[in-house]
Amino acid sequence: MELFLEQTLNGLQAGFTLLMISSGLTLIFGMLGILNLAHGSLFMIGAFVAADVAARTGNFLVALLAGVAGAALAGILMETLVIRFLYQRDHLDQVLATLGLVLMANQGVQMVWGIAPRTLARPSWLEGSVSLFGLQYPIYRLAIILAGIATVVVLWALINRTKVGMWILAGNTHRELLGALGVNVTLLYTGVFALGAALAGFAGVVSSPYLTVEAGMGDNFLILSFVVIVIGGIGSIKGAVYGSLILGLADAWGQTYLPMLVGEFTDPSTAAAIGSSLGSASIYLAMVVVLLVRPRGLYGAPSG
Repeated sequence: MELFLEQTLNGLQAGFTLLMISSGLTLIFGMLGILNLAHGSLFMIGAFVAADVAARTGNFLVALLAGVAGAALAGILMETLVIRFLYQRDHLDQVLATLGLVLMANQGVQMVWGIAPRTLARPSWLEGSVSLFGLQYPIYRLAIILAGIATVVVLWALINRTKVGMWILAGNTHRELLGALGVNVTLLYTGVFALGAALAGFAGVVSSPYLTVEAGMGDNFLILSFVVIVIGGIGSIKGAVYGSLILGLADAWGQTYLPMLVGEFTDPSTAAAIGSSLGSASIYLAMVVVLLVRPRGLYGAPSG
């Protein structure tokens, strides 16, 4: 029972971390129509800025704010200099342009911070563990879960309870109408892109204590974020929430229980190898299952 509880909490922590980056990608891809392969680079930039500021100040909160601000600023520069010229272009042009941004970002962080990997320590006030139903669980992981819940609440309020949220929802399909109503659509698009970048940077900072801060560190998260969008449905924040949690739990449970299941039929070493591979593939198996039932994702809008 303790093992199941621990892996469920680990899955929720991974899911909420993934949500922070995939929700930003959902805003950019689903609502602005941009296939942004450089979103993982914003995750990386947030982590690098935070690691640098933390090394200089020793203050995690200052580093967190700096990482989010750095990613948002990088997002504004991306949108202003490159992305805004791609809104009316096809996805192939978007892929090629943003792939170029990925290569530039990876080289850029190496030029600024060098090729040596960096680390970002957890804050001392989030060290230790708490008892949950007899299980000692790290406080920092619980803080990530709470941060993910706060992200969901803030995004829901923004999209569903503010005028800006209505503009965002209408921006992709009724851009000309928004402009006719007096909305500065160019500024709105830049703001949405900056918000998505800030969310990616936030995810990069909070996950850095469990990762190595290095060039290309956001690439795997980018792939997982697109899987989240496929599962949840293009443009749906609600879908991003469910998709992130499904992937997080599928990975945690798969990595834990599939080796045990395979071990019932083979020797321990073979079971460990096969089970580990199956566990890594569990997130994609979850995507296949969802698409078999809901081809447009859980909350994807019908075509036409």
